[in-house]
Amino acid sequence: MAPRDFTSSRAGANGTLQPAPTRTTSSQSQCAPTPSRRVSRVTETAYQTDDSDLLTRVKAGDEHAFAELYSLHGRLVHSVALRLLGNHHDAEDVTQQVFVSAWKSRDSLREGAGSLAGWLVTITRRRCADLAATRARTSRTEEAAAAVAVPMAPADPARAVEKVMLAHTLATLGEPRTTIVRMAVMDDRRHEDIAETLGLPLGTVKSHIRRGLLHLRSRLEEVTP
Repeated sequence: MAPRDFTSSRAGANGTLQPAPTRTTSSQSQCAPTPSRRVSRVTETAYQTDDSDLLTRVKAGDEHAFAELYSLHGRLVHSVALRLLGNHHDAEDVTQQVFVSAWKSRDSLREGAGSLAGWLVTITRRRCADLAATRARTSRTEEAAAAVAVPMAPADPARAVEKVMLAHTLATLGEPRTTIVRMAVMDDRRHEDIAETLGLPLGTVKSHIRRGLLHLRSRLEEVTP
């Protein structure tokens, strides 16, 4: 029988020998990563990887990736705008403007320059500052009270992206078609009213609307999965 090693044991209360407790040095306890730290690092790495992949696809003009961008960060942009402006209606307008601006300036995105969320928040703050600088502030106590009392319904990402892409596509039609189609579609103006307002023949207005709507329908079908 092999001899027992009593050097690492100690006597218990009943006189039997018990193994001595293992001692951990201070350097070991400080260097050993805790499970929570390991999980945090893994989660952070995964987020950065997803963000990098999404950035690449958005920059490449992937409209489905743009829809994903809105789905991920639309609430954040709206929340920042609402905090700065204090009005749901203005915050919704700014949110749409931010994503239109983000789509137009996607070529400016750079790997490692920061998160997509930070980029969108920067655009949001600029848009809010522009709104405050170009428009006189009026008392909106009733609107603000109503906005606080009524919680915002969750935004539908698909519809929100469709509105953003519609605004962006309208801008690519060229004038006077952009103005004519916007007046007809977004302002719900009659064709005769548009022709009179712009001083154009009614037939010209109808032609611009017909061709513009065909172009818009084609572009929006590409975005809709």
